[in-house]
Amino acid sequence: MPASREGLLTTVAWQIGDARTYAMEGAIFVTGAAIQWLRDGLGIVSAAAETGPLAESVPDSGGCYLVPAFTGLGSPWWDPYARGTIVGITRGTTRATSRAPPWRRWRTRPPTSSTRSPPRAAPRPPRLRVDGGASVMDLLCRFQADLLGIPVRRAAVQETTALGAAFLAGLAEGVWDSPATVNATWRADASFEPAPDRSHGRRAAEEWRRAVERARDWARDP
Repeated sequence: MPASREGLLTTVAWQIGDARTYAMEGAIFVTGAAIQWLRDGLGIVSAAAETGPLAESVPDSGGCYLVPAFTGLGSPWWDPYARGTIVGITRGTTRATSRAPPWRRWRTRPPTSSTRSPPRAAPRPPRLRVDGGASVMDLLCRFQADLLGIPVRRAAVQETTALGAAFLAGLAEGVWDSPATVNATWRADASFEPAPDRSHGRRAAEEWRRAVERARDWARDP
């Protein structure tokens, strides 16, 4: 089993027969639950589907950042004492600017960046494949491409976890003869290329890191 590195977890991706494939996982504690909190806890939106159009309605967040460390911070910080923080609020902050950029885009950067900075040099990932409910937001996918500087490909079938389980069952029953055959069935729903000028994204990423530092080590044991 390969050793964990750079704040990532070593996890089993899949096993076929005696052949086991491992993956490096950047664990994030709160994802869709933050959208649920905005809806049910604060009443900022009445439905999760509103968050995408809201974020698209403003050019940027106006320097306002939400760090949803409601249960601490996962990879790469591993800080159980971090707590949720909103910084940069001004009189110009609205429910739209509090959603732009969507917080999850920033949360994906540190784990992804870690995979590009191991103790031993690793090749630069040529692209990022995304799936899941949040990937339906074009704004999120575009921003990830700009932030990471690599193309983002959204899967045509976004419930990839369930699809992967079906593929493994099919391999076991002989529906497909090899993982390579399964891999050839993957299709993209949309592709997003990084913007030529990424200077704004780099500045915003630095501001996000500052916001994270203000959220860290907040709680104390009784």
